[in-house]
Amino acid sequence: MIYFDNAATTRVSEEAAKAVYLAMTESYGNPSSSHALGREAREIISTARSAVAAAVGAPPETIYFTSGGTEADNLAILSAAEQMKHRGRHIITTAIEHDAVLKCMAELERQGFKVEYLRPDRNGDIPASAFEEALREDTVLVSLMLVNNEVGSVLPVAEVSRMLRRRKSQALLHCDAVQGFMKMPFTVKSLGVDLLTLSAHKIHGPKGVGALYVRKGLRLAPRSFGGGQESGLRSGTESVPLIAGFGAAVNSALKSRERDIMEMTRVRDYIRTQLNARLPEAKILGSAAAPHILCVSLPGYKSEVLLNWLDARGICVSKGSACKRGRRSHVLEAMGLPESEIDGALRVSLCAQNTIDEAEALVSALVEARGELFGVLGK
Repeated sequence: MIYFDNAATTRVSEEAAKAVYLAMTESYGNPSSSHALGREAREIISTARSAVAAAVGAPPETIYFTSGGTEADNLAILSAAEQMKHRGRHIITTAIEHDAVLKCMAELERQGFKVEYLRPDRNGDIPASAFEEALREDTVLVSLMLVNNEVGSVLPVAEVSRMLRRRKSQALLHCDAVQGFMKMPFTVKSLGVDLLTLSAHKIHGPKGVGALYVRKGLRLAPRSFGGGQESGLRSGTESVPLIAGFGAAVNSALKSRERDIMEMTRVRDYIRTQLNARLPEAKILGSAAAPHILCVSLPGYKSEVLLNWLDARGICVSKGSACKRGRRSHVLEAMGLPESEIDGALRVSLCAQNTIDEAEALVSALVEARGELFGVLGK
C-alpha cells in the first residue's frame, strides 16, 4: 500500500502507539485522583503538555488539551468572540479555512457578528495587505490558517500579526496551524498569535486529541463545565492515553523535523517535475508552498474515477479535504478555478516516510490512466 493521504491522517508512530498502550494498561489512574496511580497519570499529562509547549515555544500553562483540532478551533473562535463582543462584532477570516473554522463563523453570523471572508488569488494566496484593508475599528478577531489543507498555500500569519500591532488593533489573532505543525518551523512568538490550534493525528499521533495555545494573560470563557480540568477551560476527565501519544509523537517528530521537511520537499518536487515532463496536461493547483501537499488536476478527467483507479493499484490519495464527503471543494471554488480543473483535482499529501519509488509509482499510474481511461474519465 502506497499512502499519499497524510493531510487527512497519518500512521501512528511506534513511539506514540507504545505511549498510548502503556498509559492504558499501566498508568491507568484518573489524573484527578490523589493516589499513586492518579499522580502517575497526572505526570504523564504534565510531560506531554511540556513537550507540546516546547515544540511551539510556549509556556506549558498556555497549552490546553482538546479532543482534536476541530474542538480547539471551536473553543478558540467561539470563546474569543464571546469574550470580545462588547468591544465590537466584526471578524476577519478567509474563504479557504477548514470547515471547523467556517462553521464557527456561520454560527457567529447567526448571533449577529459581521464576518468578512477574504478570497485568495488563483494560487490560493492571500496577502497581508488584504487583511489590513479589511481591518476596522470594531474588528475583534482575525482567524487564518497557517497552511491550507487542500493546496498547500502558506498564509502570512506573522505579517498579519505585525500589521495588527502596527495598527494598534484590539483584534485577537487565531491561527489554525494543524497542517503547518511539524511541516514548517514556527513558534507562537514568531507567528505573533494569541490563539493557536494543533492536532496529534497529523503528526503520527493518535486521533481524538489536539491542543489549543492561549496567550498568557488572555482568559477565555469555557464551553463545557464540570470538574474544572484543563484549568477550568475544558472540563472532563482527560484522555491520558491519547495525550501521552500526542506528547510522544511530538518528541519523535522534533528529533527529525528538519530532515523530514527536506525529504517531503524532495518527493513533492519529484512528483511535480515528472508530471510536467510526462503528463503535461496535468495542472498543479495552488502554490504548493508547504512541503507536503500537492493538488494535481487533470482537466476533463473525473477525480472520482482517478481516485478509484489509483486505489485499485494500492495508491491512496484524496479528492481534497477528508471532511468534504463528495462535495465540491470550497477552496478551489474560492480560487476561481474552472469547473473542469476542480472536478479533476486530486490531493497528494506526504509524510517523511514516502519515497521517490512511491512517487514514481504514482506518476506512472496517472500516465497509465490517461492512456487507458480517457474515454471514461472524460465523460
